[in-house]
Amino acid sequence: MNSEQRWKRIYQLMEDTPHAPPRRCSGAWFALNPALALGQQADCGVPATLEDGWTVAKPEEVGLDGPRLCAIAGRLRVTNANVHGVVIVRGGKLVFEQYFAGYDEPWGGDAGRYEFRATTLHDMRSFTKSVVSLLLGIALDRKLIANIDEPVTKFLPEYADVTAAGWDGITLRHLLTMSSGMQWDENLPWNDKNDEWHLVNDPDPLRYVVQKPIVFDPGTFFTYNGGGTGLLAKVIEKASGQRIDVFADEALFKPLGVHDWQLKDYRNGTPATASGLRLRPRDAAKIGQLVLDGGEWQGRRIVSAAWIADSIKPRLQALGLFGGLFYYGYQWWIGRTLVDQREVKWVAGQGLGGQRLIIVPEDQLVMMVTQGLYANGRQGQATLDLLANVVLPAVRAEDTR
Repeated sequence: MNSEQRWKRIYQLMEDTPHAPPRRCSGAWFALNPALALGQQADCGVPATLEDGWTVAKPEEVGLDGPRLCAIAGRLRVTNANVHGVVIVRGGKLVFEQYFAGYDEPWGGDAGRYEFRATTLHDMRSFTKSVVSLLLGIALDRKLIANIDEPVTKFLPEYADVTAAGWDGITLRHLLTMSSGMQWDENLPWNDKNDEWHLVNDPDPLRYVVQKPIVFDPGTFFTYNGGGTGLLAKVIEKASGQRIDVFADEALFKPLGVHDWQLKDYRNGTPATASGLRLRPRDAAKIGQLVLDGGEWQGRRIVSAAWIADSIKPRLQALGLFGGLFYYGYQWWIGRTLVDQREVKWVAGQGLGGQRLIIVPEDQLVMMVTQGLYANGRQGQATLDLLANVVLPAVRAEDTR
């Protein structure tokens, strides 16, 4: 009995059951009943054909259980996760894409309810940091920067008169791993006590950053830090002679076939390189595929395989964030999910509100989820739930047939 026949049999059994489930059903019921969850929508999750470089396939063609994926919308409805989009890629092929209306707080726009489609740009927030890491790798490949053990002060002589003591020992590597040792806190209320507030509001955010005191030995302590990413972006600008968005367009996005994207500015007009990227989710998934393929996109080398390997290698325990659930690489998160009592390792780009790009190398899988749970402790939970209870089991279900 194949997958489609099994689900048809399940639906028939439910119709024959005298005691139908109540209208307000449990998540488990929806997980077993994708047709009910989606109003018997036969084409649930079928990707749009946009001629943007993606090869579109059916889930079963790449070893995924399609009916399991069809349960995603119902599961999200039950959990009230305010997810805006789910994109799934396996084996380099786009196999699932679904969007939902919901509350959002877009950069530069009004907070409110929005409709989302395959062509809608979405805030990536701190996933921007992972993109900056890729751009630094490209700059290294082009010999614009010698190596990541260069001191950051070498590139910022204009701030020499205000740079705090100890900064001469901070390298690009320390900034990449958020282990510079500078005093920094983005968890305080949103005012001038919060260090990220100064990135958004100060006339010269980088001047504010280099004035921060060094309180830990560089390389010894993880502190989540958008200011360090801003410095990395400035180094790329100095080395390339281009604004970071111009360099990104030429070096990364055009080679990926991404033509509709934005990098928003802070109030002083400088690019918001810690959080300002806006992409279509299916274009964000291209970045995941680039990482999965070791720096290539459809056979074209964009960044070196060595840089990708170095970037996604665990470097530090990410203390203070999600209870230390993740490890940290070069502006990438490294985590794991338990499926059938087995750990599955993955790499992620993460952003405020629940923006999550998940890359699962051993399953040749990429998943991009956009969400609107800003300042909500449940942000990102929907992605981990879908990964553990729907998407990875969908791989296992096909593999065991």
